[in-house]
Amino acid sequence: MFRPMRPIRPVRVVRPVGRPLARGLLVGGAAYAAGRAGARRAAAEQGQDQAIAELQAGQQVAQQPVYAPPPTAPAPAQAAPAAVPPAAAVPAAGGEDVASKLTQLAQLVQQGLLTPEEFAAAKARLLS
Repeated sequence: MFRPMRPIRPVRVVRPVGRPLARGLLVGGAAYAAGRAGARRAAAEQGQDQAIAELQAGQQVAQQPVYAPPPTAPAPAQAAPAAVPPAAAVPAAGGEDVASKLTQLAQLVQQGLLTPEEFAAAKARLLS
Protein backbone atom coordinates (compact mmCIF):
# COMPACT_ATOMS: atom_id res chain seq x y z
CA MET A 1 0.00 0.00 0.00
CA PHE A 2 0.97 3.40 0.44
CA ARG A 3 4.12 4.20 2.19
CA PRO A 4 4.67 7.61 3.74
CA MET A 5 7.51 9.64 2.29
CA ARG A 6 10.46 10.57 4.24
CA PRO A 7 11.15 14.19 4.68
CA ILE A 8 13.72 15.46 2.23
CA ARG A 9 16.90 16.41 3.92
CA PRO A 10 19.31 18.81 2.34
CA VAL A 11 22.29 17.04 0.94
CA ARG A 12 25.50 18.04 2.61
CA VAL A 13 28.43 18.30 0.29
CA VAL A 14 31.62 17.23 1.92
CA ARG A 15 34.54 18.99 0.40
CA PRO A 16 37.88 17.27 0.44
CA VAL A 17 40.26 18.93 2.85
CA GLY A 18 43.68 17.68 1.79
CA ARG A 19 44.43 18.40 -1.86
CA PRO A 20 42.78 21.77 -2.50
CA LEU A 21 44.20 23.19 0.69
CA ALA A 22 47.66 21.97 -0.19
CA ARG A 23 47.32 23.39 -3.70
CA GLY A 24 46.32 26.78 -2.30
CA LEU A 25 49.25 26.77 0.10
CA LEU A 26 51.63 25.88 -2.70
CA VAL A 27 50.37 28.60 -5.04
CA GLY A 28 50.30 31.21 -2.27
CA GLY A 29 53.78 30.30 -1.06
CA ALA A 30 55.20 30.46 -4.58
CA ALA A 31 53.64 33.89 -5.14
CA TYR A 32 55.01 35.13 -1.82
CA ALA A 33 58.51 33.87 -2.63
CA ALA A 34 58.38 35.44 -6.10
CA GLY A 35 57.31 38.77 -4.62
CA ARG A 36 60.11 38.75 -2.06
CA ALA A 37 62.70 37.85 -4.69
CA GLY A 38 61.45 40.69 -6.91
CA ALA A 39 61.67 43.16 -4.03
CA ARG A 40 65.22 42.04 -3.20
CA ARG A 41 66.24 42.32 -6.84
CA ALA A 42 64.73 45.83 -7.10
CA ALA A 43 66.54 46.95 -3.93
CA ALA A 44 69.86 45.58 -5.20
CA GLU A 45 69.38 47.30 -8.54
CA GLN A 46 68.55 50.58 -6.81
CA GLY A 47 71.72 50.26 -4.72
CA GLN A 48 73.79 49.64 -7.84
CA ASP A 49 72.24 52.65 -9.58
CA GLN A 50 73.07 54.82 -6.58
CA ALA A 51 76.66 53.53 -6.47
CA ILE A 52 77.09 54.22 -10.19
CA ALA A 53 75.73 57.75 -9.76
CA GLU A 54 78.17 58.40 -6.90
CA LEU A 55 81.12 57.13 -8.96
CA GLN A 56 80.12 59.27 -11.93
CA ALA A 57 79.81 62.33 -9.70
CA GLY A 58 83.26 61.60 -8.25
CA GLN A 59 84.75 61.30 -11.71
CA GLN A 60 83.18 64.58 -12.81
CA VAL A 61 84.64 66.34 -9.79
CA ALA A 62 88.05 64.75 -10.46
CA GLN A 63 87.97 65.87 -14.11
CA GLN A 64 87.34 69.51 -13.24
CA PRO A 65 90.61 71.47 -12.97
CA VAL A 66 91.49 72.49 -9.47
CA TYR A 67 93.18 75.83 -9.16
CA ALA A 68 95.19 76.62 -6.09
CA PRO A 69 94.42 79.96 -4.50
CA PRO A 70 97.18 82.53 -4.98
CA PRO A 71 99.62 82.64 -2.09
CA THR A 72 98.78 85.43 0.33
CA ALA A 73 102.34 85.88 1.55
CA PRO A 74 105.65 85.36 -0.24
CA ALA A 75 107.37 82.03 0.29
CA PRO A 76 110.23 83.34 2.50
CA ALA A 77 107.72 84.90 4.90
CA GLN A 78 106.07 81.49 5.40
CA ALA A 79 109.31 80.12 6.81
CA ALA A 80 109.30 82.94 9.39
CA PRO A 81 108.22 80.86 12.44
CA ALA A 82 111.64 79.23 12.56
CA ALA A 83 113.35 82.54 11.69
CA VAL A 84 111.69 84.71 14.36
CA PRO A 85 114.67 86.36 16.05
CA PRO A 86 114.70 86.96 19.81
CA ALA A 87 113.97 90.46 21.04
CA ALA A 88 117.62 91.06 22.04
CA ALA A 89 118.78 90.62 18.44
CA VAL A 90 116.17 93.01 17.01
CA PRO A 91 116.60 96.60 18.03
CA ALA A 92 113.22 98.21 18.63
CA ALA A 93 114.22 101.57 17.20
CA GLY A 94 110.83 102.68 15.89
CA GLY A 95 107.24 101.96 16.84
CA GLU A 96 106.43 101.03 13.24
CA ASP A 97 108.97 98.21 13.25
CA VAL A 98 107.33 96.52 16.25
CA ALA A 99 103.85 97.10 14.82
CA SER A 100 104.79 95.62 11.45
CA LYS A 101 106.34 92.58 13.15
CA LEU A 102 103.16 92.10 15.21
CA THR A 103 101.01 92.26 12.08
CA GLN A 104 103.28 89.71 10.39
CA LEU A 105 102.95 87.42 13.40
CA ALA A 106 99.17 87.86 13.35
CA GLN A 107 99.10 86.92 9.66
CA LEU A 108 101.14 83.80 10.41
CA VAL A 109 98.62 82.82 13.09
CA GLN A 110 95.73 83.36 10.65
CA GLN A 111 97.47 81.19 8.06
CA GLY A 112 97.90 78.47 10.65
CA LEU A 113 101.69 78.54 10.61
CA LEU A 114 101.92 79.68 14.24
CA THR A 115 99.97 78.45 17.22
CA PRO A 116 98.41 81.02 19.56
CA GLU A 117 100.96 80.06 22.25
CA GLU A 118 103.87 80.72 19.89
CA PHE A 119 102.27 84.03 18.90
CA ALA A 120 101.94 85.06 22.55
CA ALA A 121 105.57 84.18 23.23
CA ALA A 122 106.84 86.09 20.18
CA LYS A 123 104.65 89.09 21.05
CA ALA A 124 106.02 89.11 24.60
CA ARG A 125 109.58 89.07 23.23
CA LEU A 126 108.83 91.95 20.85
CA LEU A 127 107.15 94.09 23.46
CA SER A 128 109.73 93.55 26.18
